Amino acid sequence: MPSLAPVFGFLLAALVLLGAAPPPTEDLAARGWVWPVEEVRLERPFIAPPHAYGPGHRGADLSGVAAVRSPAAGTVAFAGPVAGRPVLTIDHGDGLVSSFEPVTSDLAVGTPVRRGEVVGTVAAAGHTGPATVHFGVRLHGEYVNPLRLLGGVPRAVLLPCCAALSPAP
Repeated sequence: MPSLAPVFGFLLAALVLLGAAPPPTEDLAARGWVWPVEEVRLERPFIAPPHAYGPGHRGADLSGVAAVRSPAAGTVAFAGPVAGRPVLTIDHGDGLVSSFEPVTSDLAVGTPVRRGEVVGTVAAAGHTGPATVHFGVRLHGEYVNPLRLLGGVPRAVLLPCCAALSPAP
């Protein structure tokens, strides 16, 4: 049987050249981030793409939102339109960047923000519904599930299923 080592070596080299990196494994919940909204209602969860350019949902949509707060201390890195949608991006240091859309803000690039400080309001544009904000987080340029920073990734729970599926006697 031929060796697959050259094939795996080629694939690994291709991934490195394309900038693909394995997902971060550090415990992000230990960073002490807070929810960027007053009342949490998860409308659509983070869906990891199968590869760097694949389809997915690179953030979490939170509904019932008016004001948006900074989840951690940082500096406004961007505030303005992207593809016709108002976006706010905050650099939190250590490779962590959060983004919110559609969010309008009066804050200028370079403005420091505190953890929990209101940084903007939800606008009426974007891929989300009314009063819904898309909350995205990148770690060293790779999108990660924002709930990992909030300790909000629910643990899998196995539920009994067979009793309901059993035929009646």
